[in-house]
Amino acid sequence: MNSLDKQYTDLLQDILDNGVTKKDRTGTGTISVFGRQIRHKMSEGFPVISTKKIYFKGVVTELLWFLSGSTNVKFLVDNDCHIWDGDCYQAYLKGWEHAKKLQKSFSSEEEYQEYLSDIKILTQEEFINRIKTDDEFAYEFGNLGKIYGHQWRNWDVYNQNVFDSLRYNKKYPGIDQITNLINDLKTNPDSRRLMVNAWNPSDLETSVLPPCHYGFQVYTRELSIKERAKLANENNYNNSKIRFGINPEYVDENDFELVRVLNVRGVPKRAISLMYNARSQDVPLGTPFNISSYGLLLEIIGKMVNMVPDELIANMGDCHIYLNQIDGIKEQLTREPYPLATLKHSKTDDFYKSLSDDLSLLTHLTNTDFELENYQSHPTIKMPLSN
Repeated sequence: MNSLDKQYTDLLQDILDNGVTKKDRTGTGTISVFGRQIRHKMSEGFPVISTKKIYFKGVVTELLWFLSGSTNVKFLVDNDCHIWDGDCYQAYLKGWEHAKKLQKSFSSEEEYQEYLSDIKILTQEEFINRIKTDDEFAYEFGNLGKIYGHQWRNWDVYNQNVFDSLRYNKKYPGIDQITNLINDLKTNPDSRRLMVNAWNPSDLETSVLPPCHYGFQVYTRELSIKERAKLANENNYNNSKIRFGINPEYVDENDFELVRVLNVRGVPKRAISLMYNARSQDVPLGTPFNISSYGLLLEIIGKMVNMVPDELIANMGDCHIYLNQIDGIKEQLTREPYPLATLKHSKTDDFYKSLSDDLSLLTHLTNTDFELENYQSHPTIKMPLSN
């Protein structure tokens, strides 16, 4: 059994065996444990579990949406990713309920009733179809508030410039945490401040959902010459078809000529790891998605700064299974995992180098630019998502 699937299924069994029953905001009810961790070596394969099929295209689509800075669900809907549909629809219903309470603002009952007839409530299916087909409607009702994308790329700045902003109608850009992270990785890779935060207390009440995975930190280390030689043997750097005919086990750490050749070939000098923190984890549905998403983010960042992905770490607070998911989990625990898949990038190293200098090129990345090779999995297990 691969280590990732084992850790994941062990966590599911842990919750079943040791979880306490808790109420939750959805009214469904959960069994829950607190404070768990999953660690995965990226060299063992891409982190996508195999005991049920994961919708990888959806993983890619959501991550690219985060990285773009967008918070409107239309991008997801247009790309057949529907994991945020329920939250967006719930926000729409709350707005509709608020609209129904505006009776006092109308001059007559007739005018109020006419207004209500114009805002006829839609079913979720009708709502999502309207998002997809009506740009004006999507602009008004598709925004989810200042969630991940906004915080990652445009964290609001409140400082001494606020007065000038109000007085002189100046607009001060927010903090682009992703750009800052990439720049710091290139200029100060040993920094202990390589962090991106999504938990902004001032924006929680106006977002459809507070961030579940609320921040991540990256860490880099220098690779030994042996590690770099092994990479050179296993990979095709700079589109060179010539492989190193050397055994990394017998490499001299003081072989400066080899170092020169490795540098010329562009073989990474550093390994990069990523650790994300989550306050809340719907372990049957959310955790597999988050693990693959941050694994993909680690791969993308590694490509941008020419570092080899090393370790992915998930730190999780409230780890829960909804009561209506238990039967599906029991079925999943009977399944034998498959070997892990590998990730294939269609974009070149030169593209990622350009991307590291200009994040506007993110628009050139699509959910077809990443492919899982040799991905084997058991069938999908339909489990309810509680909104």
